[in-house]
Amino acid sequence: MRQYTAETLLLQPGNASDPDLIVEVTPARAGWETISFQARRLRAGQSWSLLCGAHELALVMLGGKVDVLSSRGSWQGVGGRENVFAGLPHALYLPPHTDLTVTAVTHCEFAVTWVASSAEHAPLLVTPGEVTVEIRGGDHATRQINQIMPPGFPCERLVLVEVYTPGGNWSSYPPHKHDVHLTDAAGKLLQADLDEIYYYKMDRPEGYAIQRVYTDADSPLHRAGFPIDAAVIARNDAVVLIPEGYHPVSSPVGYTTYYLNVLAGSAQSLAAQDDPAFGWVKHSYRSLDPRVPVYDIRAARGIQ
Repeated sequence: MRQYTAETLLLQPGNASDPDLIVEVTPARAGWETISFQARRLRAGQSWSLLCGAHELALVMLGGKVDVLSSRGSWQGVGGRENVFAGLPHALYLPPHTDLTVTAVTHCEFAVTWVASSAEHAPLLVTPGEVTVEIRGGDHATRQINQIMPPGFPCERLVLVEVYTPGGNWSSYPPHKHDVHLTDAAGKLLQADLDEIYYYKMDRPEGYAIQRVYTDADSPLHRAGFPIDAAVIARNDAVVLIPEGYHPVSSPVGYTTYYLNVLAGSAQSLAAQDDPAFGWVKHSYRSLDPRVPVYDIRAARGIQ
């Protein structure tokens, strides 16, 4: 176990020798055995390849369009939105032992994540028409959730969602955590033990978000003498690691905050526990913020 601080929870972009690698998470850097993650960019005609090995993998198009050639099939023209603030995503799931090459049709950015898996699931392309959009919370905790690979998706471990938080609002709120695998007497899953990343983008380049990460007495790190209580300032293309604990997010007034969540752990689930000190807030909402969804969902699905 390790002591996490605001500095070690935040991974900044631009530190790689590979100019096409925006930001990267490795298990060694994160201090866990689950999620690997990269955000990458390619110029039109440029390619990038990966051998998945014993890992299931998901590719999420952040902007632009690519062709994907793999040992499990090929897909042409994956993507299409200009950027994450312009529409719904395309995503591609690939099972373990798949080799893939991504070739940019246009200038593009994409996220790719992988986690150890022994299950055999079929490759699956997720299109905007298949992404469920949820407006969650209320008042100044209203946000938009794009369910890319939600619980129940045909994979073994990965869960992926996109979240948009309008300026002045909070998300991942009330604070919740998922750091203990807990079931009730009937075997119902009450909380999964999940590692998580937040990959951030802002709708204006000078924007930022503030994320607090803190553990309680039930968290394994806390019990081992390594509690977390950190406030992290996340700017464009940064990653915040959530190894344990509660992790609410605040978006400053005037800016829309986007983040891609990747989760993996003891179950393909989002079972979580709200911080009991703040759970009452859910019952206080009076309205939904009219700024979400942040774009026309019907148009993003190609519906006239």
